[in-house]
Amino acid sequence: DDRMNIDLNKLHPYPFEKLNALKSGISPPAALTHIALSIGEPKHPPPEFVRETLANALDKLSAYPLTKGLPELRETIAEWLCQRFRLQTVCPETQVLPVNGTREALFAFAQVVINRSNDPVVVSPNPFYQIYEGAALLAGARLHFLNCTADNGFCPDWASVSPKIWQQCQLIYICSPGNPSGAVLDIDTLQSLIQLADQYDFTIASDECYSEIYPDENNPPIGLLEACAQMGRHSYDRCVVFHSLSKRSNLPGLRSGFVAGDSRILANFLRYRTYHGCAMPVPSQLASIAAWRDEQHVRDNRHQYRQKFAIFREILEPVLPLSMPDAGFYLWADTRGANIGSDEDFARELFRQQHITVLPGRYLARTANDINPGENRVRMALVAPLEECREAAMRIRRFVEAAQQRG
Repeated sequence: DDRMNIDLNKLHPYPFEKLNALKSGISPPAALTHIALSIGEPKHPPPEFVRETLANALDKLSAYPLTKGLPELRETIAEWLCQRFRLQTVCPETQVLPVNGTREALFAFAQVVINRSNDPVVVSPNPFYQIYEGAALLAGARLHFLNCTADNGFCPDWASVSPKIWQQCQLIYICSPGNPSGAVLDIDTLQSLIQLADQYDFTIASDECYSEIYPDENNPPIGLLEACAQMGRHSYDRCVVFHSLSKRSNLPGLRSGFVAGDSRILANFLRYRTYHGCAMPVPSQLASIAAWRDEQHVRDNRHQYRQKFAIFREILEPVLPLSMPDAGFYLWADTRGANIGSDEDFARELFRQQHITVLPGRYLARTANDINPGENRVRMALVAPLEECREAAMRIRRFVEAAQQRG
């Protein structure tokens, strides 16, 4: 419709629209309950103390919330960042902004930092969280994708980017731990990107919403601000991180996260957000304070994910090669050994035969440099309860074994 923003025509269907089309018309066995491993939506119960805090604060709905958020929330977030990422200082007044979940913020951020008059480029990992692409296109930018494959440890290769692209780059999205691979960018990789941002004057948006789900309690993933601090860069110039309570605290419905980093960028982001109308309701802010102040429920959460990964490894690895992620709750499984065809074939037939939904990897990526780096992989989100995950692993094993025997 030429009466609308024409950039809307550039948006791709969301991965789950493609998945619904793939599954349409298929009747899975009625005797098998459906198990969804497709959507990264935590199914563990939300912490009871957060629910109580939210319920007890409902009288605060009579007040308009400030876009900037309550000082207590920003102070709590700053304290959490310093403790979690070993930072010397984070200013709650200028370096922290609460947001209604990272999805909203990752999208809005591009609208603020992109200068569309300069033929802007946004650099993104590939595969990627589709919001990065939509945000770039609706900000008037073109995308340059960096393929993340097993060959490069699922980490973007900055060296493959030409100086011309870096000169046009205004924003790079990174995701660490990665979605879908779970790969964590190490400190050298992060610091080399910070140096490139200085050299070519672009902004780094680091999506770290999976940072609190990791296998080793003594080895949490490093973050972008931590890489800055270890360079003595406490102003976090050109660096902004995005964090969320959705995965960390099993609170996807609270829509609560934050953005932190470069105060100059955040001042402009706040100005945009004041017009954008996205202030977090005060009861949600008070519930968020309670969640950010508690680590025990997060440790319990990690323990549950570890159990599920162990189950999948024990049951599935004999028939399907699995590489355990550095962090996060996804398995990025290679389907080539299953003798079932493409990743779409694998997902469609698994649904038809075993009533399990997984996401074909190609739906999370674009063709770049003549390959789609998501092909021949499926993303399995280990979000279901423990026994449901055990049942899913058993069914997938039966499915793969049957296909291998036919082959």
